[in-house]
Amino acid sequence: MADKEPQDWTDRHVARWRDHWIDVGFEDDVEAIVTRCQRLVRHWKLASQAALSELGLQEYEYVTLHMLMIRDTPGRASPTRLAGDLGISNAGMTGRIDALEKAGWIRRKPSPDDRRRVEIEVTEAGVDLWRKAMHGRGRSEDEVVHVLDADERATLAALLKKMTLSVETAGGGSADG
Repeated sequence: MADKEPQDWTDRHVARWRDHWIDVGFEDDVEAIVTRCQRLVRHWKLASQAALSELGLQEYEYVTLHMLMIRDTPGRASPTRLAGDLGISNAGMTGRIDALEKAGWIRRKPSPDDRRRVEIEVTEAGVDLWRKAMHGRGRSEDEVVHVLDADERATLAALLKKMTLSVETAGGGSADG
């Protein structure tokens, strides 16, 4: 007798719910894909929180440093642009800047284009902290993704891209984050 393929939480979830949704066109594969994606995102979020906690870093601090580091002008931005990128108010941005500046992770400096304006710049300590956080967060991602071989990773990446492009094309998502 051949061994059954191991079941994960999603297999059990789909089996439980399959007969409850006859009238709404329940599709096992759709439910399985969405549920597994949600569980992976949750896993990575918890792993990220743990990695940030090890560094004594709040999520909003990391997100702000990360948004500064991944822009076209790495490590530099005006407070207004940064607030827009983060989707927060200017007042909320001022509070974040104050906290990060007090911690020594960013500094305010006059804009080279207009000395009446201020730019935010990540300090060497901020860059070092951001890189440690990226490394800690990346470990969990690598551990999960590398259960797949190189061909499987390429196939999955292509399939997920096809799905995300459908969302972005339909206007349901942003191409930049």
